[in-house]
Amino acid sequence: MRLKATMVYLTVLVLLVMAGGAALILRQSPPAGEAEAPVPIGGPFTLVDETGRTVTADDFKGRMMLVYFGYTFCPDVCPTSLQRADAALALLTPDERAQVRLVFITVDPDRDTVAQMRDYVALFDPPPVGLTGTKAQVAAAAKAYRVYYQTHEDQGPDYPVDHSSYYYLMGKDGTFVTFFSHDATPEAMAEGIRKHL
Repeated sequence: MRLKATMVYLTVLVLLVMAGGAALILRQSPPAGEAEAPVPIGGPFTLVDETGRTVTADDFKGRMMLVYFGYTFCPDVCPTSLQRADAALALLTPDERAQVRLVFITVDPDRDTVAQMRDYVALFDPPPVGLTGTKAQVAAAAKAYRVYYQTHEDQGPDYPVDHSSYYYLMGKDGTFVTFFSHDATPEAMAEGIRKHL
């Protein structure tokens, strides 16, 4: 009887932990005035940009980062999200825009080579910084930003990658400021960015 009660307790505990994680992943943009995430978001990373140069989070200090995780073979969500981010930046004044850098980090480093990232980011205006790296480097960056992703390589060379889809706004000192859902309007993002410049 005691074993059965213990199993019930553990099952409830696991469900509560899973629910908390799901709430974090599914949470939409924070209400006006909220600037802190329920858990720390962001942190150090070492990746490679679309020119082949090794970059770290420190290289972006002094400018805000609008960070988006995705992959270049994504058929619709990723390109639409990056276009929406570009549209948001276009709503800023030239002086405001100079203070923000759009950063695209892959969750598919096997296919998203430096050359692939270079060709992909060139499709956007202005182009984001495209970051890739080893599987371990990408996993570390995704973990720091609490990004979920799952590759389905068993589905062939055109395999999909499931991933959470948020924009993370990081301050000029590299700390988390706020985030936007993937379907946030350019106007809402521009307003949110401007508020924190």
